Amino acid sequence: MSHLWAAFADGADKTARPMKESVIPTHAQGVVLDLGAGYGHTIQYLDRNRVTRYVALEPNVFMHPKLRQVANQYGYTETNGSLLILGCGAEDLRTIFAKVETSEHPFDTIISVLTLCSIPSPQDTMTRIVKQLLKPGGRFLLYEHVRSPREDVTTWQRVYGPIWRIMFEGCRLGQPSDKWIADMKDLDEDGKEVCIWSEGKCWGDPSASEIALIWHIAGSFLKRQQKR
Repeated sequence: MSHLWAAFADGADKTARPMKESVIPTHAQGVVLDLGAGYGHTIQYLDRNRVTRYVALEPNVFMHPKLRQVANQYGYTETNGSLLILGCGAEDLRTIFAKVETSEHPFDTIISVLTLCSIPSPQDTMTRIVKQLLKPGGRFLLYEHVRSPREDVTTWQRVYGPIWRIMFEGCRLGQPSDKWIADMKDLDEDGKEVCIWSEGKCWGDPSASEIALIWHIAGSFLKRQQKR
């Protein structure tokens, strides 16, 4: 996947800049986990005064040298403890916990940029990540391509989906990731099933065509806090 991302990453980031700027700079803070960090394109949107530590999750170790270089340029280094690069998958919570050296809810912010389409068992994996890794009162931020809101376009997403998945090494074209995130559940203090978020929303790209096969959204979700 690294050779494909190297070819498209800069152009994709330029196109996505307005959407990313609408969600990441004002909401990312504290200790940040970047799922599928790639070559570090998300780092430029982080406010160094607000983000104290950047943890980059990128299974492709061949991307790590460039990722490290970009992080260093923005002041995140392993020397001062503000940078941690992990080579495991998003589903490997045991390794994540071991590397960040904490047992519960280590992250103030979790960011997913064009990642949910390719992680294994995405619904289950993301639920576990939010429940176990994100602090109560923390933010989950995303910029993803998802299922189109138009039924005629979703038909074409299903048609092209298998080919797309082969071409882009497992990427799922019409996955309703935004709905899965918005509908995520947890148990409250009384054992009652409730929405895991106290607030949250997604929005589409206002400049995109309604018939776009690749439909992008951005979103911000605030994890609810347990009542004391």
